[in-house]
Amino acid sequence: RDAQESRGLGDVYKRQGINAEYGVGLGILSFFLISFLSVMAQVEVKLFNKWSYDDVTVPDISLQDYIAIKEKEKFRQLLPHTAGKYHARQFRKATCPVVERMVNSLMMYGRNSGKKLKAVRIVKHAFEIVHLSTGNNPIQVLVEAIVNGAPREDSTRVGSAGTVRRQAVDVSPLRRVNQAIYLICTGARESAFRNIKSIAECLADEIVNASKNSGTSYAIKKKDEIERIARGNR
Repeated sequence: RDAQESRGLGDVYKRQGINAEYGVGLGILSFFLISFLSVMAQVEVKLFNKWSYDDVTVPDISLQDYIAIKEKEKFRQLLPHTAGKYHARQFRKATCPVVERMVNSLMMYGRNSGKKLKAVRIVKHAFEIVHLSTGNNPIQVLVEAIVNGAPREDSTRVGSAGTVRRQAVDVSPLRRVNQAIYLICTGARESAFRNIKSIAECLADEIVNASKNSGTSYAIKKKDEIERIARGNR
């Protein structure tokens, strides 16, 4: 059927006044392109060609729309580097794959700005360590760490004309994801500073501890502190 389609395209090009050989060549090229795309559609895309997206779930129902894992085919990445302009519109970064958001958050503080391949390599090594230490899919461990490290309540400044007080407010799902990723990366960066451990090892420790809701995790400690202050401002 595909061969008939390619010959049909050659006839169309011939009727339109295009050279017949050129038209047949384009038809054959389109046939191979269609065949290649059909084969690629059957191949399972895995992160770093190792970690599958199929068994990954988001345990918190309120964050399912804001942690981009596998709901759409474009969220499944071979490499967390899409070069997309997710900052161009409000809420568009919710469609950025969550592993790439982790990579982007690692590129901070001057000397690390723009070094995305370096950040990708750090995340790849960290995922290898997470798999060795837990035996689980590191994408699932990262999702659980983000869900556990996201504060649900925060404080904001209310009032004007000199009378300002703190008021406890609920945190939106997108900000919860933003803050959890930021806290995980900040904790890994601070623990790796002047330490014999590499940044990949510190990031792996932070992800594993946050996924276990451990008190040794920087993200969990900051989340508990934010929620404790918010409880006092209700």
